[in-house]
Amino acid sequence: MSAHSHDHIDWADRLALLRAADSLDSDAQAAAAARLVARLPGTPTVVDLGCGAGGMSTHFARELAARDGGTIILADATPELLDEAERAVRAVAGSVVDVRAVHADAADTDLPETLPAADLVWASRVVHHLPDQQAAVGTLAAVVRPGGIVALSEGGLSFSCLPWDLGMGRPGLEERLHAAQAEWFVGMREGIDGSVPMPYGWPIALERAGLAEVGSFSMLVDHPAPGPDALPGYVHHHLSRIAEHAAELLTAEDRADLAALLDPESPHHLANRRDLYLLGARSVHHGRVS
Repeated sequence: MSAHSHDHIDWADRLALLRAADSLDSDAQAAAAARLVARLPGTPTVVDLGCGAGGMSTHFARELAARDGGTIILADATPELLDEAERAVRAVAGSVVDVRAVHADAADTDLPETLPAADLVWASRVVHHLPDQQAAVGTLAAVVRPGGIVALSEGGLSFSCLPWDLGMGRPGLEERLHAAQAEWFVGMREGIDGSVPMPYGWPIALERAGLAEVGSFSMLVDHPAPGPDALPGYVHHHLSRIAEHAAELLTAEDRADLAALLDPESPHHLANRRDLYLLGARSVHHGRVS
């Protein structure tokens, strides 16, 4: 593993998946970036914590460049992802947007000293991988200057991509994959050293961290069949992760069907299908620091 992670996931190994997800989420990310940046003062500082491959911050950069500029701080604990994010964001930032990369762990309580005071801290599908999610939200709030915003992309609607009847095995495979993935997630949380339960939703977590004007919105991701060129690769990466982490939670028949979808020699291989699609939603929960 190239970098320590609390969830024992090698995130550098997921770079291709993150790139594909950023491509397919691009329209939704652009809409969310525009909505959030519209609430910020001139020349703001935006921190993308757990920036991954940098897809969301490319949209922040475009929004800032269309205004008076500003600063984007890319922060991640995985050097390979941080390098990729910096490359991607610099390619679109232009001369009026300052881009900085900071190696940082989202669970570090010293983040307010490590990172500059921000007008917006964005964390997408990051906090749920940390031992104490509520404490992490409090740390993010401490990075934001008064009047600024904490925005968490967490939850939403599970993404669907497969037809109900695949022409092999029992229909409804994807529903069973969702159930196995959810059970894997429970185990992932339980396996994090020092894991602390958070038995309430993200808006309450923001309120408990002292934020005001707490609200949520969701972004639809909709790619009807046959979908864009990037879709089969994304679905392959996505299903490969389920096969890797949750196979023992599936029946032998479902494991065989999943293997056939991933096998280039199989007539059921994903690349041979024209009925793949992508439909789901990303939710954003946000609050203002008083």
